[in-house]
Amino acid sequence: MSREKVPPELTEAGGVEFHHVPVLLEEALSELCLVPGMRVLDCTLGGGGHSLAMLERGARVTGLDVDEMALEAASARLGGFAGFRAFRVNFGSIGEDDWMARIGPQEGALLDLGVSSPQLDRGERGFSIRRDGPLDMRMDRRLEVSAADVVGEYSESDLRRIFFEYGEERQAGKLARRLVQERDRRAISTTGQLVEVAESVLGRPRPGKVHPATKIFQALRMEVNAELERLQSGLEAVFELLVSGGRLLVMSYHSLEDRCVKQFITERLGRCRCPRGTPICVCEAKPLLKARGKAIVAGEAEVKANPRARSVRLRVAQKL
Repeated sequence: MSREKVPPELTEAGGVEFHHVPVLLEEALSELCLVPGMRVLDCTLGGGGHSLAMLERGARVTGLDVDEMALEAASARLGGFAGFRAFRVNFGSIGEDDWMARIGPQEGALLDLGVSSPQLDRGERGFSIRRDGPLDMRMDRRLEVSAADVVGEYSESDLRRIFFEYGEERQAGKLARRLVQERDRRAISTTGQLVEVAESVLGRPRPGKVHPATKIFQALRMEVNAELERLQSGLEAVFELLVSGGRLLVMSYHSLEDRCVKQFITERLGRCRCPRGTPICVCEAKPLLKARGKAIVAGEAEVKANPRARSVRLRVAQKL
């Protein structure tokens, strides 16, 4: 199943309500070392919480997002700042067409890979386990393939693969088999129907525990939006946009994302790749960045105030 190549588009300001509590806000601002006039790329604009704080400190912010609701709301919220502009594009695609030239060199870049609260909480977007709605999950609704298409048309082996790889679900095979059996009887086109099938295999949720279907919803969302592929290509393009000394900040929320970010940083530290025992280095590895310490996590107070911050890991690197 092919995905539509979405065209570049500049966002107009709008008035859509789209609020989101920014995670690790003070930590991010501190790591960026903001000064007035500093050019910062917010690769995942969302509700504009991080961008607002950066603009208030005098930064010039370019915001990127593919969600038209997020862009309209953020543009309405931030449009009064002379240093703000926004583009409708997936950060994983900015290496294509003329986006690199349009965006220009940056002195800092922030990627917050989490799904925003309005996306999770609105049943019609298809991300929510708690609210019934169409089984959609497209961040960019110009894409051709929805979660309903994946559930309804992927083979049992492909469903098992994405549930296991993207959701790290131990019962991936059993769940894929049950879904195929169920879709032969009826179309699975809503989040409620998917939850019902998932609970028949994984069990019903227990008070105070994460819903058993959470990993399955995560896996489908990642497949529909090609998140890991976009992350890899996006990291490479964003890093190229950074000037020497520019800082790259990435917030990830599950192990697959964090592993990808950590590997990206590690590969550019310039460590020798010669086989052990080689008397003289011949790989000519050169450092392209330096990592700024271990991953930063949310403190107890922030997690209590915003439970969605409990799994965040912020990694910071500086381009040499």
